[in-house]
Parts: sequence; structure tokens; C-alpha cells
Amino acid sequence: MDGQNLTGITGEERLRHFFTEYPKCALAFSGGVDSSYLLYAAKQFGAEVRAYYVKAAFQPEFEFRDAKKLAEEIGADMKILYVDVLSDETVRKNPKNRCYYCKKQIFGTILSAAKTDGYTVILDGTNASDDASDRPGMKALQEMQVLSPLRLAGITKDEIRALSKKAGLFTWDKPAYACLATRIPAGEEITAEKLQATENSEGYLMDLGFRDFRVRQAAGTAKLQLRAEDMPRLLEKREAILAELRKYYKAVTLDLEARP
Repeated sequence: MDGQNLTGITGEERLRHFFTEYPKCALAFSGGVDSSYLLYAAKQFGAEVRAYYVKAAFQPEFEFRDAKKLAEEIGADMKILYVDVLSDETVRKNPKNRCYYCKKQIFGTILSAAKTDGYTVILDGTNASDDASDRPGMKALQEMQVLSPLRLAGITKDEIRALSKKAGLFTWDKPAYACLATRIPAGEEITAEKLQATENSEGYLMDLGFRDFRVRQAAGTAKLQLRAEDMPRLLEKREAILAELRKYYKAVTLDLEARP
């Protein structure tokens, strides 16, 4: 950061130094573990920060609720932006690098709004555990000069959870949650109906107490991916789950290769 030798200090101290360098910034805020801690840290370290939440079809409603709750609890300024991600034909067609085009659309909206509001430094919550080689969306962020303080400070996902717990943030143990579009295989068209089916199905399973799972879909069939310890409970509730998910899918299957 700014070419200074910061070896031998903690990631949290590096993060403090970052906000000394960049005392005014805008944050792409999702309400997830990473961006929630980054928003908290920015405020703790005295930065003038505004969070921008993009409300779009790819984000489930519970993420929006969590984002509002976290911002309110720490007294952060949050601005809501609306983006019609499915208006982009390339995004709808869902190529393997769909995330690149989606990030360009979403962060382009944030950049424009932030510039109007007087912010020129844009941040996101990418951390040191994220694999840049496996995330085409990172290319878009690099092109738009979005900074990732957690990654720059060398702070890993596990460290973010520990720091969040220490800070009393309710997001500290929140399961990772990729956008709804990731449930649809590359090459299969994304529609509002498919996204809603995913959100409804996963919301139903969350209400039953399941955590850290996915309801993936392909050609009208749902495939449930669960942790091994949750499979017995799923079988206990099999009939109810089938009845609910068959509202949206012609068939429901269980992936026997458990989520790690």
C-alpha cells in the first residue's frame, strides 16, 4: 500500500493503514461476510464511507434485509441502486464468463452514482482467500480500478469471520452465498422465472433450518446440494420438500457428493 513496508504487522493494521491512505471511499456492499466487515472497519478506522447496495434479480431478498440491518446496526450510510441485469442480452445468454459482463453492469452503475455523490475511490469485499484465476468478474473490477482492501491487506476469509465475531457483527458466521445466477449452468438462458424459482426454493429450505446449501437447476430439474450432516434431516422432510419444490421444477434430485 503506497509502497510502504508493512511486513510484520497484522492484516487489521494494514487495513487501518489503507483507510489512512484512502479516507473517503464508496463500497460495493452486498450484506455478506466480507463487505459487512469492510464497511465496519472503514467506519472504525475513521473513513468517510458510503455503502452502495445494488438491488437486482440476481440478489435474493434476504441479502437485502441483511444489508439494511447491518448498515443500521453500525450506523453506516447505505444507498440503494436498482439495476435490470437481465436487460443485457449477453448476461441473459449466460456464457461461462457471464460474471464479467454482470460486474461491468453493476459496478458501472455504482461508479456513476458514487461519482455523482463525490466519491472517486470504489471498494469491494474480495479477500485474500478468493481465487482470482477462477473469478472472471475480477477482470471487470481491475478494468474499472476497483480496490479490494481485504485482499491488499492479506486478510483471509477465516480471519474476516474471527474479526467480525470479535466486533459483534451478526454476519460473522453467515454462510457464503453466491448470486442466484450461479445456480443455472453456463449456456442455459437465465430468466426471471428461473431466478425466482431458485430464491423461493432456497428460502423454503432456509426456513426449515438448512444452512450452506444450493438448489441448482438445469433443464427444469432441481439438484439439491447439502452438507453431509443435513442429509438425514432432508430425508425426514422429503415429502414436504418435494411438494414445495415441485411447484417450480419438474423433478427434484439430491447430489450425494456432499458440500464440504
